[in-house]
Parts: sequence; C-alpha cells; structure tokens
Amino acid sequence: MGNNKDILVDSLENWKRTHSCGRLRAKDEGLTVILMGWVNSRRDLGNLIFIDLRDREGITQIVFDPQADIISHEKAHVLRNEWVLAVKGKVFSRIDGQKNPKLPTGDIEIRVSELKVLNITETPPFQVDGAVDASEALRLKYRYLELRRPQVFDTLYKRHLIGSCIRDFLDKKGFIDVETPFLTKSTPEGARDYLVPSRVNRGLFYALPQSPQLFKQLLMVAGFDRYYQIVKCFRDEDLRADRQPEFTQVDLEMAFVEENDIMNVFEGMMVELFQEILGHTIPTPIRRLQYQEAMNRFGTDRPDTRFDMEIKDITDIAKKSDFSIFLQAIKNGGVVKAITVKNGAPSFSRKNLDELSESIGEYGARGLAWIKINDDGWQSSLNRFFKEGDKTEINLELDAGPGDLIMIVADSAAISNRALGYLRLEIAKRLGLAAKDGYSFVWITRFPLLEFNEKEGRLEAVHHPFTAPAGEDISLLDDSPEQVKARAYDLVLNGVEIGGGSIRIHDIATQRKMFAILGISDVEAQQKFGFLLEALKYGAPPHGGMALGFDRLVALMTGAESIREVIAFPKTTSATCLMTDAPSHVDRNQLKELGIGLFEQPDTLT
Repeated sequence: MGNNKDILVDSLENWKRTHSCGRLRAKDEGLTVILMGWVNSRRDLGNLIFIDLRDREGITQIVFDPQADIISHEKAHVLRNEWVLAVKGKVFSRIDGQKNPKLPTGDIEIRVSELKVLNITETPPFQVDGAVDASEALRLKYRYLELRRPQVFDTLYKRHLIGSCIRDFLDKKGFIDVETPFLTKSTPEGARDYLVPSRVNRGLFYALPQSPQLFKQLLMVAGFDRYYQIVKCFRDEDLRADRQPEFTQVDLEMAFVEENDIMNVFEGMMVELFQEILGHTIPTPIRRLQYQEAMNRFGTDRPDTRFDMEIKDITDIAKKSDFSIFLQAIKNGGVVKAITVKNGAPSFSRKNLDELSESIGEYGARGLAWIKINDDGWQSSLNRFFKEGDKTEINLELDAGPGDLIMIVADSAAISNRALGYLRLEIAKRLGLAAKDGYSFVWITRFPLLEFNEKEGRLEAVHHPFTAPAGEDISLLDDSPEQVKARAYDLVLNGVEIGGGSIRIHDIATQRKMFAILGISDVEAQQKFGFLLEALKYGAPPHGGMALGFDRLVALMTGAESIREVIAFPKTTSATCLMTDAPSHVDRNQLKELGIGLFEQPDTLT
C-alpha cells in the first residue's frame, strides 16, 4: 500500500469515542462528536468525500469538506473499504432530498474537522458490505470478516439476548448456575467421546462431556435442589446442518418433582423468551401428544404442527377392496394409511407423483398409491378396485373433496408412518404450508424406555440408561422390557426437537436392574458408573431434568437455515475449522510426552 502507512496513527491520546455509529439522530444536531469504526463504503465527488462509517451498532454518513478541514479532506482521498478510522466532527441535519429513510441515522451526517487513520487493510477476499457472494468455505476461512456483516452480528447479538433472558428467568425461579467439569470420565451415552490424554497419568484419558448428565444428578444428591447451566457439550458424531462437534445446551435439573413440574418450567421459559425477544405470544398449556399417537398421526416423534394433513388409517375400508397390494399388506399384519393434500390435485403431475413414490423407498415403502378427486369422482388406478360406497366412505374419512389429492401407503405400521411422515413434510415444503414466521410447540411424552438394536442384537435405552420407567410398567421390566414406557418427554418446535428430558432413576436397585437389562455387567457398571451408584446409596431424592438445544433454538428464533449461522466460530460438516486449520498435526515430542504413538505417522510431523 506504499505511502498509505504514513498516515497511520498509533495513539488515541485525548480521543474518546462519544457515540456509536448507530446512535445519532436529528435531535443531536450541533453536537461535536467522536466516532470510530470501519469504512463501509465511500463516494469521492472530488470537492466532497462521503464515507459510511460502520460499527456494530450501525452506520453514520461522514462528510469530508475542504472548507471544514483541508488536512482531513486530503487524507480522505486515499481511504478504502474496511479501513479503521476515528473522526471528530459536528452533527448536521441532511437537507431534504438527501435523507436516507433506510438508516436510523439517515437524517444526519457528520462534517469532519479531524481524522485519524487507525489501520489500513489489504483487499478483503469478499465484500463485507452488500450481498453474500462468496462460498461458505471462504466465509468460514475468514469468519472474522463475515462477523462484520450487520446481519451476522445481529444474529449473534440476538443469541446473547436469548441467553440473558433464559438466565434471568431461571434465576427468578430459584435455580443455581453451577459449573461442571470439562475433563471427566468416558461413559457410554450414545455417541463417541472426544478423548483427552493425561500427561500426568500416562496411558489414561479424560473425556469431554457429551452432557453434564451424571454431575447434575450428583448435584441433586448433594441437595442443590434446582440447578442450571448454559454449557458446552461435545460429541464425536457424523455432522449435518443441526449438528456440531461442540454445541451448547441449556441444562436443568430439579429435585422432588414430577414430569409436570419440569415441563411447566420450560413452558414458562418459552412464553417469556418468545414474548421478550420476538414479541410473539406462545399459547399455553403447550399441546401434549403421547409418542405412539404422534407416530400414528404424523409419522414422526418430532411433528411439525404448523399445518394439518394428518395421517389417517383406512385399513378397515381397504379390506373391502379388490386391490391385491392392499389386501396382501393387511394379511401380513400391515395397515393402509393415507394423507389428504387439500387443493393439491392440480399441483402434482404424474411425473411428480412417480418421483415421490420412488423417494419413499428410502423409508422402506414399496410404492405410493394416489387419488385425485375431480368433480365427477376419482382419477386413479385404484378406481376399479373400490365400490362407489367405499369410495365415498374413504372421502369422508379423509375429509377429501374435489380438487384434493389423496396419497396412500400400504405396509407395516412403522413403514407406513415413516413414509407418510416424510411425504407430509415434503409436500408442505413444496406448497409452502408451514408459515415461516409461525411457531408451533408440542410436547411428546410416554416414549418407549427401551428399543431393540438389530445390528448389535440387544436392547438399548431410547433416551439414556438413567431414565426412570413409568411406575405402572415396572412389573414388565423382567419379562417384557420392550413394553415399558419411560418417564421421558421431548419439546418439539416446528418439527425440530429442541429439548428432551426425563425423571431419573433415584434408587440403586432399579438402576442396577436397568444396567442388567442393557447388558451392562456389575463389573462394567462399577467401572463406568461406580461413582453414581455409590452416590445413590446416600439418600438420593426423586429428581428429573431436561436439556434444551440452545443452538437449535436460536436458529429457529432467528430464521437461520443451519446452526452454523448462529455460532461465532463453527466447524464444517467434516468437523474442521477452516480458519484455524483445526484439527492439525502435533509435534512428535508432544505425543511422546503423552505416551501416545500413531499407527501411521504423517510425514508432516516433526
């Protein structure tokens, strides 16, 4: 940049910023102010030079006029976007016709009497101001520049406000914020742990916590009664838009409670949060659905309830048809289920329907039957297999009339639910049925406690091994464990599970029985969870809690497509940081000090 460096100053002595770049208004006319920030844009008209100066609060127009200060005007000719400036000047109202109604500061400008250039910049790899025209990879590599964008800052500022609101709410409810360890013991919690080798105890490892689950239970044993934490958690799992290797959750635990006590706390939190941050009223009590009902009606345990199109069972009517595929499915113990797309017949061509039929193969379904209802009756390959009375009965059962489209899947209940659940969401996406500015909550309760893992040939916990079984089902644990319901609950928002929790097992006998059902021997249980089992001997109170996915919640409240947008320095889908090049190789001496060797030593190690 040549001699541009000659105009740099290295001191702000006797200069103190008086206002942010988003604060000044017409009422401030006549004030002498000092602003500091980045050059957002510039317009050099020769005699007058205009700079839009930006900081985190907004933009103010700065004017360099030789009649006001010839020295500053001369310096201003070399200013470029993203240079860092400090300016002193007087606030003037803009003349009519030159005001900018798009800016809060658009009625005023600063006429500069003194300029300090605090830093210059190389040409940025992408334009900070204006449209996003760079790849995500480039923007993540230069994330600190991306964070200068007002819309990105606004998202992270809203994240800050959401966190503050949650803290204030829980503080008022008598919860205590307690920090739990990041270096802890590796315990099986459903995902792979991130391991940290110990230099002091060579050959031994810490694990980064997947959640503070066991520690918050110990806090209940300790009598803390109401605990919370907005905490980092770590899971080494395959990534996607709503996953990161390190993520944040609102963690909460309460003693001497039932499910309703915990659910009521979170309902109150959501009401206050959405009103305070978005000015949106959340109706309460939040709707509750049992797990099996949700699966039957929506095909998923995280239903999007912003729109209808519920799944209906028409097996009894299909039995009366002559359609062999339906009859064979029913004979095999399956069901015939359907959804109705209101006014959907004109929106889906035969090609569209064939594509949808192929797509549900991913969910195990072997095909899709469909019916378009015209004024004169059914338009469908099923027409000749049903009597007129049965057609009328199906129309009534599915609330279908002229212009509507019926989609039908015949298979096992599980496959039919999954396939139609997918179709329900896909059709809603194509037709824009889910209001983007709408928020629909639902609680899902009465989950199965256990499920059979076909791959490993054993039972595993649906939530985690510390979830209490429903009291009325405890007698089934020995002989019919898969029929046992859990005292668990999930909170779903717009089809996204944002949180989940349960009442915990608080007596050692039931906890040991749960470990045995999961195939965890007494020796293994003592090795992995001995400290918890020991604590349960000393008067553990009934307790339960919940964890809320903070990143997911912020993404939904800000309209972000991915949680990467609401994290200051996120990782990519391959769990790498493009900005810092993490993870990276380390020096051989570091590994040697830790007592670690690699199976394949990369050439880049020194």
